[in-house]
Amino acid sequence: MKVHPSPRKRNITLRYDVASLLAQANACRQKKLHRLPHIFAKVLELPFHSDADVSVDETPASIRFTAATDDISGDVRADAVAIYPGVTKIVIRGNGVVDLSGTEFELDLWRFRLPSSTRPELVYAAYEDGDLVVTVPKGAEDGGDLGNRGDSKLRWVGSWLCLELLSRDYRNLATQFTRSGMFEKKGHVMIYNLCFISVLLVPCFYGVLCCDGFLTHILSGGLLGLIWTQVAYLGHDSGRYNIMISPRFNKLAPILTGNCLTGISIAWWKWTHNARHIACNNLDYDPDLQHLPMLAISTRFFTNLTSKFYNRKLEFDPIARFFISYQHLTYYPVMCVARVNLYLQTFLLLLSNRSVPDRALNILGIMIFWTWFPLLVSCLPNWTERVLFVLASFCVCAIQHIQFTLNHFAADVYVGPPKGNNWFEKQTVGTIDIDCPSGMDWFFGGLQFQLGHHLFPRLPRCHLRKVSPIIKKLCKKHNLPYRSLTFVEANKWML
Repeated sequence: MKVHPSPRKRNITLRYDVASLLAQANACRQKKLHRLPHIFAKVLELPFHSDADVSVDETPASIRFTAATDDISGDVRADAVAIYPGVTKIVIRGNGVVDLSGTEFELDLWRFRLPSSTRPELVYAAYEDGDLVVTVPKGAEDGGDLGNRGDSKLRWVGSWLCLELLSRDYRNLATQFTRSGMFEKKGHVMIYNLCFISVLLVPCFYGVLCCDGFLTHILSGGLLGLIWTQVAYLGHDSGRYNIMISPRFNKLAPILTGNCLTGISIAWWKWTHNARHIACNNLDYDPDLQHLPMLAISTRFFTNLTSKFYNRKLEFDPIARFFISYQHLTYYPVMCVARVNLYLQTFLLLLSNRSVPDRALNILGIMIFWTWFPLLVSCLPNWTERVLFVLASFCVCAIQHIQFTLNHFAADVYVGPPKGNNWFEKQTVGTIDIDCPSGMDWFFGGLQFQLGHHLFPRLPRCHLRKVSPIIKKLCKKHNLPYRSLTFVEANKWML
């Protein structure tokens, strides 16, 4: 990296009061100077006096200009302006930046002659930690026929710069959240949820054990389904960050909430959920998209795609062809019994030869569930009510399954190994937020802000609504999609 020499860095606010000097110049009607400044094909102009201290760092890919100032806010941009045929000037615009073009003071501004290899059209400016940072990427040298090689190099430089700037903004945002204590401030969500679940358990068990009414039994099944959805959110939270006072208790929390109360292994959830976050909406690596023979969200599954997660081929056989042909009609019925698949996946993992963390604890928790749940169902007077009780609980849970699929099924998909250099972009194109009032956050568990959850998985859900506008602004800044639909709109879009 080449570093151009610069004097000692200090705060470089403008050396004069621009407004008063402009007024004085207009009042005195001084004769304009007719001397012509040095004109170059490409020049960078900063809104500082010509003797300002600016650090210039040059690499093979770009030239970076850094200047400390207190006069400019965070809303700043760089524009490449053609001031004459063949002559391009980069100017800085934004809040706190005074436009001195056409005034007597334009000749005294800080300027830097840019080499012919730079690409002003790709310039980027940002204000961070009191510094104005302007990055001018490089491309191929001017002159001669660049051909495919030059165009390819230009595309590579532009892509590299966009990724570098996006990564920097993402890291800065994560640092900002860390310094504000967001990752440690979990609020009282867990206490509220535990109290809410306890309140629901009482009428659920009372309706089954102490009441004889048919409708009461069915409503009790619906309450049990609602309890399972809320317990799932607690298990989800405990799997991402400490919701208890110590790591040991936090290790037991998902076993109690997931395995014992819902019958779904937390080990299975971590196994698949971590893969989803790494390879969001990747058809061959994301297990939450691989639902043949019942569902297919892309025509790629028609080609017998190989699942890299399960290490087996997803056969598009006649049975899959039949179900996929009617999936627009069977989608909601399938969601009503999707919980059966979760139970099946739990057993397949815990009884497999795969290395499973805390296998014994997971199996113990599952045994507890399959003890109390059949006993509760057996207390109902007949098989009709028993089946309807279980079906009612599954149907309520279906709302949660639908929500999870809406967050991803209608988003963009891709194939091939995930790459680290476009991880942020893959999260934005592979997720859809569900727009709802703040009073419904408890119902959706905060996961309606799916993009925020994927970008900052350790961020407690009580902060996801706060950071959503910040993430939306970041996506807009880097020309990335941020999709937010209502629950009804998302259903229509997916179907």
